[in-house]
Amino acid sequence: MKKLLFALSVVFAATAINAQTTIDKGPKISFSKEVHDYGNIKYDGEPSCSFEFTNTGDEPLIISNAKGSCGCTVPEWPKEPIAPGAKGTIKVKYDTKRSGPINKSVTISSNAVNEAEKVIRIKGEVGPAPESGVPVNNSGAPTNN
Repeated sequence: MKKLLFALSVVFAATAINAQTTIDKGPKISFSKEVHDYGNIKYDGEPSCSFEFTNTGDEPLIISNAKGSCGCTVPEWPKEPIAPGAKGTIKVKYDTKRSGPINKSVTISSNAVNEAEKVIRIKGEVGPAPESGVPVNNSGAPTNN
């Protein structure tokens, strides 16, 4: 019985060591920041920001997709493999022709062994739309001058 328990312990330990080795091998993604705060941005202001990442693994990193949480958040990502130790950038463009708070996410799908799906976020506040300058009558309808 003792021999059986010992044998099972050895098999369990070997499996645990092998599992740890597997996690340590392969591509890994590491971001310099995971949230971009626009702060207060004017209506129709500069809508782009960048998220820099590094492949900290030992195999090429391939980003297969990046998807915004809605149509107003559009990511661009490198389509070519990122070599071990190399950096890449994901650019995110937000539609700033929408007044109000920004709280959106981008989900990144890759072959990274540490995070196959990674979520990065943008936040901030878009100011009010400028007035159109079209004269209106008391009912709020444009006047014909």
